[in-house]
Amino acid sequence: MTKRLYNFNAGPAALPLEVLRQAQEELVDYRGKGISLLEMSHRSQTVEELNQETQQLLLELLDLPSGYEVLFMGGGASTQFALLPLNFLSDNQTANYALTGSFAEKAYKEASYVGQTHVAASSKEQNWHCIPAFNETNLAPNSAYVHVTLNNTIEGSRYNDIPTVGSIPLVADLTSDLLSRKLDMRQFAMIYAGAQKNLGPAGVTVVIIREDWLKQASKNIPEILRYDTSPQINPFITLRPFTPFT
Repeated sequence: MTKRLYNFNAGPAALPLEVLRQAQEELVDYRGKGISLLEMSHRSQTVEELNQETQQLLLELLDLPSGYEVLFMGGGASTQFALLPLNFLSDNQTANYALTGSFAEKAYKEASYVGQTHVAASSKEQNWHCIPAFNETNLAPNSAYVHVTLNNTIEGSRYNDIPTVGSIPLVADLTSDLLSRKLDMRQFAMIYAGAQKNLGPAGVTVVIIREDWLKQASKNIPEILRYDTSPQINPFITLRPFTPFT
């Protein structure tokens, strides 16, 4: 076999060799079904079970209790920059953003198209060379949420500790952090991450939302943009009872 290269790119990152080998073995015939997983209907029992099993395993790895919904979405983490305020920023509220790098600034920019935004902390004037001091007193009145980008791979900085925001919902872009270090995920109302850094191949975005906050999501935007009408939460067909693969 050709010697494998060491991959230190920020993304896409290397995948475990055993994962690649299993995918190779099952590419043509997925677990004896006589068909590739790439060819199966997304509504088939096999794919439904795989989806549910993956959600459960991810929550277990993150040590999250019941009360959270996992979504596997397209569009990259950048799509979440817009979907987050569309779902959770109402007309009479303000979204707080900590600007710590280029992606944090992009998230702030997208939210500003949707509603009122406030820069709660920023290191832009320092050319992103540090993580700015975060103070709860800097948050806007009637805050909808606080958004942070926990790890900034372009700038080479990260929050070592999760910011404290009191009772205001905390949202984080964890694209460069998820499953790379142990964090208390219960401090977040929502997290999202592109898969290519730590989770798997590029093309999938993971979103995890606390159920009580999900209930507050807007009902006045197109259903295709709503978190609470995702097929993984409100499927268009009845899901069969989940039975783990043997």
